Amino acid sequence: MLILSIPALGLAFISLLAIYKFIIYPVFLSPLSKIPNAHWSAPISPLWILWTRFKCRENIDTHAAHQKYGSVIRLGPNELSINDVAGLRTVYGGGFEKGQWYSIFDNYGVPCMFSSWHSKPHSARKRMMSNIYSKSTIHNSPALAAQAQVIIYDRLLPLLTAASTPLRFPNGVEIHEIWNSTTMDFIAAYQFGLTNGSDFLTNETFRKYWLSMYHTRKTYVFWSQELPRFSRFLRKLNIYLVPRWVDTNNRELEAWTQERCDNTSAYLRDGLAAKDTDPANEPVVYKAVLAGMEKERKAKGDNSILSPNLLKYPELSMASEMIDHIAAGHETSGIMLTYISWYLSRDFSLQNRLRAELLTLSPNMSLFSSKPAIPNSKELDGLPLLHAILMETLRVNAAIPGSQPRVTPYPGCTLAGYSGIPGGVRVGAQAYSVHRNGQVYADPEKWDYTRWMDEENGFTEEQKKERDRWFWAFSSGGRMCVGSNFAMHEIKLVIAAVFSNFTTQIVNDEGIEQEDGYTCGPTSNKLFLKFERVQKN
Repeated sequence: MLILSIPALGLAFISLLAIYKFIIYPVFLSPLSKIPNAHWSAPISPLWILWTRFKCRENIDTHAAHQKYGSVIRLGPNELSINDVAGLRTVYGGGFEKGQWYSIFDNYGVPCMFSSWHSKPHSARKRMMSNIYSKSTIHNSPALAAQAQVIIYDRLLPLLTAASTPLRFPNGVEIHEIWNSTTMDFIAAYQFGLTNGSDFLTNETFRKYWLSMYHTRKTYVFWSQELPRFSRFLRKLNIYLVPRWVDTNNRELEAWTQERCDNTSAYLRDGLAAKDTDPANEPVVYKAVLAGMEKERKAKGDNSILSPNLLKYPELSMASEMIDHIAAGHETSGIMLTYISWYLSRDFSLQNRLRAELLTLSPNMSLFSSKPAIPNSKELDGLPLLHAILMETLRVNAAIPGSQPRVTPYPGCTLAGYSGIPGGVRVGAQAYSVHRNGQVYADPEKWDYTRWMDEENGFTEEQKKERDRWFWAFSSGGRMCVGSNFAMHEIKLVIAAVFSNFTTQIVNDEGIEQEDGYTCGPTSNKLFLKFERVQKN
């Protein structure tokens, strides 16, 4: 009897230990137990938040929990969500590193700047390219101006002029694809130069193929991002939660980018760049990263914090950086152009008002001008209505509305008054919720560009300050979007060019509702608009 009781006692002890560790401690004793739960199961299991993400409801369900329980909520046993400015400063101001969640953004088996887990290697990489993405450089870049001239006047506007012919396009034109192609041509030209970049706007067959290959992968990120170990384990058993064709697509996208890198490398190495007098062919980003890598190698060599990856695998690291800019640079701006054109297409009077403002530019972008040109960047940036339309669309339909997770530092920290939060806890904020603070943005679900029209909205200085503090479309802190100035300038250029010359109306906007997730476009991935040329006054 005594012999039988020893295993029973052992089993009982293990059971009690498990109950303590997985139920009593996380529910009642953990420092996180003081924080409101988004779901009753959050302290003991991550299944609720995993299921929410799998069903593509994370943004809306997390936001609902914030509205109910406050600015800090517990999503799982080891995960929090924050939604206040003080929390944003704490988490994204420094000291909270990225984690394994971002490894899905590695390419060619090596990290890029965005996917770097730790801030020091990220900072070293960022120094190589922060200047070329600064506002002053973007606004004064001869290369970008020359590239924009070709992309807008030789590619985009002729395409839309053809699309404005009713007999050829009686059902309108699918504009989401065209916007993605436009932004692809912009970012690829800035990275590799016009000659070695892309020409999606002209090459319809290839753009459809490439964009389809790119977008069909997106529905399979959950397993690799949220349950990477489980996914890898099942692969060893020949069970593929992520279809193998996703890997095939990824390899083809990488090969396409590698070809751009190889061509640009040869262009610089073989002396072709020195002989080329066309500023549009300057590979601004590639050249800056290449120079930065060489400078880091000469200055620090094997002692560089970038030695394990960037300097050890320079070709792969360069390609990884370039494909990350390609992906982020084309998709996010393409999404914003789609939603801006959708809002404008619902309001003809707003289109007319915007066009009147755009035609005040000198030179303006009207095709009726004697010599259409790219306008002065400072003048374009200073147009209040254009800026307001863009800002409000970024608020309501941020291209990245989803959570941007970080990891709490060791040994612990304080968040929103909750002290003793241990290190290693996943914590994040989402623009979807930050931009829907009803105390800052009245009727937050309503698209209202006048929020940003300071000459009209009657806001006090404090209201303006709060509005700007809660704007988070590009994240914040040292790891905020490095390409935000490029995106703002590019989008303003495209909208100015299009609405100086065309009126638009909606033909079919079924599925225009935004997806729920990290990077989110329309659920249908489509928007059909009808274009008509404006008449000469």
